[in-house]
Amino acid sequence: MAPISIRNVKKSYGKTPVVHGVDLEIRSGEFIVILGPSGCGKSTLLRMVAGLEEISDGEIAIDGTVVNRLEPRQRGCAMVFQNYALYPHMTVAENIGYALKVSGVPKAERRQRVESVAKALSLEPFLDRRPMALSGGQRQRVAMGRAMIREPKVFLFDEPLSNLDAKLRIAMRAEIRRLHRRLGATSIFVTHDQNEAMTLADRIIVMNAGKVEQVGTPEEVYHFPSSRFVAGFVGSPAMNLLEGRVNEEGAFVYDQGRNIALSPERGRAFAGHRVVLGVRAEAARLVSPETPGALPATADFIEELGASRVVHADFDGLPFAVALTGNVRLKPGDRIGIMIDPDAIHLYSADTGAGLAAPARMPSKSVDA
Repeated sequence: MAPISIRNVKKSYGKTPVVHGVDLEIRSGEFIVILGPSGCGKSTLLRMVAGLEEISDGEIAIDGTVVNRLEPRQRGCAMVFQNYALYPHMTVAENIGYALKVSGVPKAERRQRVESVAKALSLEPFLDRRPMALSGGQRQRVAMGRAMIREPKVFLFDEPLSNLDAKLRIAMRAEIRRLHRRLGATSIFVTHDQNEAMTLADRIIVMNAGKVEQVGTPEEVYHFPSSRFVAGFVGSPAMNLLEGRVNEEGAFVYDQGRNIALSPERGRAFAGHRVVLGVRAEAARLVSPETPGALPATADFIEELGASRVVHADFDGLPFAVALTGNVRLKPGDRIGIMIDPDAIHLYSADTGAGLAAPARMPSKSVDA
């Protein structure tokens, strides 16, 4: 186990900056997930930790040692890639044990350690097979076994599940979490998949355009997104976002003239400001369109998610998602009313996207009318 310190790290390709001064402190034994859209710099940051990309500015320290000028093999990291990168002419046992062979570990000890790693990953029946005779999930476990056998201080995962089907992704997420719990090594996992981030991470680092937008636990990132970008990127469905202003009476006024009530404290604090109002689907509920204070909308379609349901509505030409509870029956085109919990509203700057006010509390489940 080893802590990792990333201090004002920057990366440019020629005159084009791609990572803009990242500062992070990763605790020993922590499982960190770097989450963000394609091109946000997350894989570049991971590769700088591994030593596969040169750092343009700043420094990275692993277990107290600055590693900027160290070769990848000197950093104590093991990396698992998206494409497995297995040797096709070698057996599973030979792939897993290759690093030990290169290091001159005696054959008997090498065999013992390969068998131990194979047992931990349920690969014992496949030790004599070659990669082409394995499924995608088995090949990814071989790649992890090859990393494990080096007994690294740090595990680095670069979108390792992207090539797997949905069922295998779920199974491998559980496998990776169990592996981390058993080994306790500091781990950094890069993904654009928020489900992977929410289920794997001790803390999530959300990146956008080469910058860190937010660092927090999965609960903090979901329930208290610190910027408009995080609010719109994390969550399925994404947070509902409406741009408007707070009038002198302290109500949020959407551009079409609709009013949404704010708590008195917020209304006073942001009167006259242009803001973006954010609300999660579970913080809104359906009511009759005639209910006083309800926002009129039209049902577009119902998303059936097994354990939950979401109605996607048309609200003045913008999409608006509401989590359904109970046995509400709707069909496309139905007129509906939407009520929003004032204490579960987020506010963001309309100019910068920065958070202005977090909700007073997390939304509680309510029954639809």
